[in-house]
Amino acid sequence: MSRRRQKNVGIIGLGIIGSRVREVLQRKGFHVFVWNRTPKPVPNFVGAPAELAEMCDILQIFVSNDEALDYVVKQLSPGLSARHIVLGHSTVSPHAMTAAAKVVESRGGRFVEAPFTGSKEAAEKGELVYYVGGDEAAIKAARPLLEATSKNILEVGEVGQATAIKLATNMVTAAIVQSAAEAMALVHSVGVPVEKFVRAMEGNASNSTTLSMKLPKMVGRKFDPHFSVKHMLKDMQIASRLGLAQHLELGVSAAARDRLSEQLQHGHGDEDYSAVIRKYFPDVPEQTQDQTDLELFGASERLPSPPPERTPSAAPASTTTDELAPASNALASAPPNAPSAPPIAPAPEQPQKSQGFPQHVMPEAFPVAAETPLVQANGGLGGEPEHGIDTDFSSELSDEGPARPRGFLKRLLRR
Repeated sequence: MSRRRQKNVGIIGLGIIGSRVREVLQRKGFHVFVWNRTPKPVPNFVGAPAELAEMCDILQIFVSNDEALDYVVKQLSPGLSARHIVLGHSTVSPHAMTAAAKVVESRGGRFVEAPFTGSKEAAEKGELVYYVGGDEAAIKAARPLLEATSKNILEVGEVGQATAIKLATNMVTAAIVQSAAEAMALVHSVGVPVEKFVRAMEGNASNSTTLSMKLPKMVGRKFDPHFSVKHMLKDMQIASRLGLAQHLELGVSAAARDRLSEQLQHGHGDEDYSAVIRKYFPDVPEQTQDQTDLELFGASERLPSPPPERTPSAAPASTTTDELAPASNALASAPPNAPSAPPIAPAPEQPQKSQGFPQHVMPEAFPVAAETPLVQANGGLGGEPEHGIDTDFSSELSDEGPARPRGFLKRLLRR
């Protein structure tokens, strides 16, 4: 029993990398047990991190941020003992990694810092690269497991230093893709197809594995996540804070961070970070429901008005529909020989949200805002109007029906 338990591995976090590491280890004969915050229909899924500590001697943590790492380690803590080795694979702040190590070591366990580099394809093939930090004896004990899912292991130093290496490599990766997006925008602006830029980079000394992977996807606008916007943004934010703490100006990383932040704000956080190309080549906006509604109700013949509730005496024969315009749709569509209908004052026309308020329906309470076009935060129809002014004037109408004609029209009817 002891021999079998020594081979048991517990994996916490079944994201893009953790799920593939699980598959590789299973193929290579390891007994793998897993836990994920969101339950997954996979074999050997347990109910809580503490159960993994009871069943497994080696525990691998693949979670996304400082808070998740802290939570998981504290959940493991009651079940940890001297037989346990805990490997932290998350890209987090160095402080979070050292804090996790202290929790594990306080229970007698050993902690190995092991962030990695490699895409989901590398994880599927067992070709990740680990940067490891920690006690030499702990690293030696964990090495067979790390070798099963990697092509290289780089020992860096103590806990916290391997994370700094990982952050630094991601700074370069994010900057490469951001600079490629800007270069493609420049090429396109002078009329050269961006495919020519891709071909030019193939024989350029600045080409890299990252560019070979990302450029075709950027041209083809295929942003299925290999490394998501939200995760790369998190890494750039950590790098920026670390640089600030060390009094370093990290201008390129700050620019990459800001472009990633824009994509997150536009709802692309789960896409691949190469989606920063959208800054320079925006998507063609899809037709929104508001636009569809405007098209449906734009023509008067598509939206006939209900007949008037009251029928006053007929208007003089000399009065024409042109003089009463805009008339109700019911009058406009009446047959030629129908008797003349009384003049009906038009209901206020609903203004389109992307335009300013029409002058002829502007309430007296807002005389200045009539000149101010609505600016939508998302650049299109819908959303809240600027200055909090409601464009729906239906509440201005009386329940008793349309208002009586006034002014010139009223004087005309008295003749």
